[in-house]
Amino acid sequence: MPDIVTGARIDLGRLRASILEMAAIGATAAGGVTRLTLTDEDRAARDLFARWCADAGLTLRLDDMGTQYARYEGRDPSLAPVLLGSHLDSVPAGGKYDGPLGVLTGLEVVRALRDAGLRGRRAIEIVNFTNEEGARFEPAMVASAVLVGAYTADFVHHRRDATGLRFGDELDRIGYRGDAANRPGAIHAYLELHIEQGPVLESENLPLAAVEGILGIRWFNVTLRGQSQHAGPSPMRSRRDAMVAAGRIIVGLRELALSYPDPVVATVGRLRPVPGVINQIPAEVVMSADVRHWTDEGLAEIAGKAEALMRRIAVEERVEIDIETIQNVPPTRFDPRLVELLDASIQAVGAPSRRMVAGAGHDAKYMNDITPTAMLFVRTIGGMSHCESEEIAWDDARLGAETLLRAALRLAEEP
Repeated sequence: MPDIVTGARIDLGRLRASILEMAAIGATAAGGVTRLTLTDEDRAARDLFARWCADAGLTLRLDDMGTQYARYEGRDPSLAPVLLGSHLDSVPAGGKYDGPLGVLTGLEVVRALRDAGLRGRRAIEIVNFTNEEGARFEPAMVASAVLVGAYTADFVHHRRDATGLRFGDELDRIGYRGDAANRPGAIHAYLELHIEQGPVLESENLPLAAVEGILGIRWFNVTLRGQSQHAGPSPMRSRRDAMVAAGRIIVGLRELALSYPDPVVATVGRLRPVPGVINQIPAEVVMSADVRHWTDEGLAEIAGKAEALMRRIAVEERVEIDIETIQNVPPTRFDPRLVELLDASIQAVGAPSRRMVAGAGHDAKYMNDITPTAMLFVRTIGGMSHCESEEIAWDDARLGAETLLRAALRLAEEP
């Protein structure tokens, strides 16, 4: 087959400048980004993306979840488009690349095509999904979940942040509530480029990976209730200490995950004692628990073992326990044809690579429910992500962009 991307060239300088200009919105002193969903910083990021899309001659739509779709029209507007996307929101004190690398590489792909005067048979749309991270409004990935019918828009619009503010109200406040009619209809395929967020590619000296799927995720919200007492006069053996139960659960979940092979994981990322006073035994501890596995059966097994472990420890520590499942995302297997296409595109740009399974959740998980989907990973330096030291090598970014360009245009040429 002839090389259909002849004449289209990724401008790495332009891509780098776009990423760094975006990173200035919500920049932290240590070089990271805090750009939580539906904050003023998120609005500024959306405004900047919209301006760049207009400058590139793209048509922008906004749906009822605030998701932005920037369309580079194809030669046949009646055909379903190819979507490329990720997100622009971050976690607190997060990194520059988690999410924006995917959105802005997608933008660079269509800029390169436009510069070369190339259009596929199908349109290509660049997507900025709202609230991928779930750092302000839980659960995560709600916009893509609504798009595929996993949640209703009403459910998401009534979610509240830690201060009690509602998702829908904040969407209105920043001026980014669009129309459900602007959700995409039929979609030919979805590709998502993302940093790996782990150490595998760096350990093997590889710049890229074609991603075959995503670990299943089970999130719990756990409340432990003991007896509040003064820390001095209360004898150790008489205590009903919710914090001790929480500590044992943290260690127990770690040991549970270590009993499985990689990439199975378990994490406690949130811990809040009440009242949180240095000389008082906490009356209550609210904590999270996060377990992940690559098969449905394995996820059910480790989640069941985690819940049994937490209940056993609560009994042994004589504290009450409530366990609420707040997110249950089954494992994802991406479209084999698209994974093969990414593999072939990586080879065509001359980069070594491997295949792997993603450990983190991504909007691609939900998109896989409604259209053929695959992901492309770019090496993360040091495997560091969700932190201010998150970094990439710019040559890796170039290789990723060239791979995405080839794969996207081949999909866009399909009848």
